[in-house]
Amino acid sequence: MSIRPHGGVLVNRFFSSPVDRDKNIAVASSLPRIKVDAYASFDIDGIAKGIFSPLKGFMNEEQTLRVLDSMELEPGIPWTIPILLSVSEEQAKALETGTDVAIEDDRGVLVAILHLASKFRLDKKHLAEKVYRTTEEAHPGVAYTYGLGDVFLAGDIDVLQDREVEFQDYNLTPAQTRAAFDARKWRRIVAFQTRNPIHRAHEYLTKCALEMCDGLLIHPLMGTTKSDDIPGDVRMRCYQVLLEKYYPQEHVMLSIMPVNMRYAGPREAIMHAIIRKNYGCTHFIVGRDHAGVGNYYGSYDAHYIFDEVDPVALGITPIFFDHTFYSKRTGEMASKKTCPGTAEDHVMLSGTKVREMLGRGEAPPAEFTRPEVAKVLIDWALGATNA
Repeated sequence: MSIRPHGGVLVNRFFSSPVDRDKNIAVASSLPRIKVDAYASFDIDGIAKGIFSPLKGFMNEEQTLRVLDSMELEPGIPWTIPILLSVSEEQAKALETGTDVAIEDDRGVLVAILHLASKFRLDKKHLAEKVYRTTEEAHPGVAYTYGLGDVFLAGDIDVLQDREVEFQDYNLTPAQTRAAFDARKWRRIVAFQTRNPIHRAHEYLTKCALEMCDGLLIHPLMGTTKSDDIPGDVRMRCYQVLLEKYYPQEHVMLSIMPVNMRYAGPREAIMHAIIRKNYGCTHFIVGRDHAGVGNYYGSYDAHYIFDEVDPVALGITPIFFDHTFYSKRTGEMASKKTCPGTAEDHVMLSGTKVREMLGRGEAPPAEFTRPEVAKVLIDWALGATNA
């Protein structure tokens, strides 16, 4: 039996039939309309597919403040990051509560109908401080927050169509991953969150976690990310070549998660766990500096925050990993928990160092990454350099 979704019910906000959808597309075309960016469009898609269960729409002021101050959506339901829809002051004046509003996405497509229940304002600095633990605009999440409109719209949404992305064949909904797990007779499923190619340290910790579970879900984030992150198509090629050669096919599955990267560190680690619970996973890997950026979070703050959440209410088991590396002394991947020796025995490379090597056409050492993955990255880096 699959793990229960967060809040007890897996949400589906798509219209139930093509006839209903077509009828409501016609209705939406005559409604007041707002246009949203890619970030909000991915949030709409996440609500529709049940990725953000139990949310049925965008959060109101009471829910938002509870999440910010108590890390609960409502009593007994942990939640750490508000899912919000903002508009400008001028746009808000033209919208009446109790009416319906059409939402056009960043591609110019009518994607949803918002049943506008309320409008409210927020102190954006308070929002930034609570979610990101900083008010500095150098933080990408804070910068995005400060650029939001001044009025927030709350209400349930009905969604006209899903958002197709690159590698759509891997874009399984929570309902579909749950069905896939059941078909494989997996009962203990561990999810691995990533927005980067998987290097040897990642491979080590995913396989350690798999030893205690039936299946592993490699679940890369494919919503909006920072401009200097490695492109999604490059990352997918890395995942594909790695899984083909170095993982047991009967115990691993690759699917993408179409959710924005918020770089919210500890709070985002909790959200990533909740999301994977909705996808049907029972365990979730939390590594060093999970969802971090720059120096805004301590290396293991994303571990410590789980102590602040009721584990029963959270409903998914986190698996914590220390910093991992290749040990020259033992000749294998290890961590400080499992390996004797000093730092001189450990092979570790920073992301900056790896990018420098790739830019020169040099493969990172085999102790850091598999050669097949290195080739994909070198080809991309040289192509980007010569473009």
